[in-house]
Amino acid sequence: MMRIIGIVLVWCCAVALQAQNMKSLFVALPDSLSPLLTEVNRADFGDFLESGMKAEVKNRFGKTSEMTELTDDYLFVKLTSASTLEMKLLPLNDSVKVVCVVHTYMAPAADSEVAFYTTEWKRLPADDYLTLPDEADFYIVPQTDVQKDSLENLKVYADMYLLKAELSAKNPVISFSYSTPHYIDKETAEKLAPYLRPSSVRYEWKEGRFVREDEGSLMERE
Repeated sequence: MMRIIGIVLVWCCAVALQAQNMKSLFVALPDSLSPLLTEVNRADFGDFLESGMKAEVKNRFGKTSEMTELTDDYLFVKLTSASTLEMKLLPLNDSVKVVCVVHTYMAPAADSEVAFYTTEWKRLPADDYLTLPDEADFYIVPQTDVQKDSLENLKVYADMYLLKAELSAKNPVISFSYSTPHYIDKETAEKLAPYLRPSSVRYEWKEGRFVREDEGSLMERE
């Protein structure tokens, strides 16, 4: 009898883990969270990729959306010519996971929204899992008064904080890049460039939260 119960428990755990893969979670996404893609669209994406076909569908507006990558814990969809969707399944503990969802909009500079959900698609407080980088994190601290004045004058044109987020397909990592320079005029952006850090700000998922990778190295470069 105990052996049967053990087999049943193992089977139940296997079924639960199988259900928590990105393909099944994406298909189960509520329509309220998927205004552009129908349930059939979302299922077709995975079926097309598994068949070795190009994963393109006609969305609710009759336009083309394409999924370019799908694994057990990650997906990337080009929703429109100006918007993308990324999702990453992340562990809270041995049995509970959360879904990190990144919507990015290009108009024309990229700007991202990062959200977190349970595997039943209940929204979670994003601050519990991630502290977004400050705009100052992307700037090199000026060393002279002349540089400080120059930067302050240039930042008048960079009056909108735009942040592009990207999830890693292979690792539990999210990266942020500063996209504000892409919306200001080219001449001003070129003058601003020497004051900007060349790399993105990266976070790694550790113990149920995204943690900055480069806090120490940022301080060393000051």
